[in-house]
Amino acid sequence: MKAFPSEHAVAGTMDLKSDGMDLRDYFAAQAMQAFISCPQGKFPHQTTHQIAVEDAYVVADAMMEAREQ
Repeated sequence: MKAFPSEHAVAGTMDLKSDGMDLRDYFAAQAMQAFISCPQGKFPHQTTHQIAVEDAYVVADAMMEAREQ
């Protein structure tokens, strides 16, 4: 599923379709933004950027699963 699908007219000729970014990636980006903006004490288990990225996708996957219910 895509987050921002759209269609654009290209110089009055044909339509160009943009599939947008994956919804899962969009959710992960939003989770990552929340992690970055929170004080360090809120997420003490995140000691590296890699762990924060992995946690963002855990949150994104949970959001995708919640959408199916």
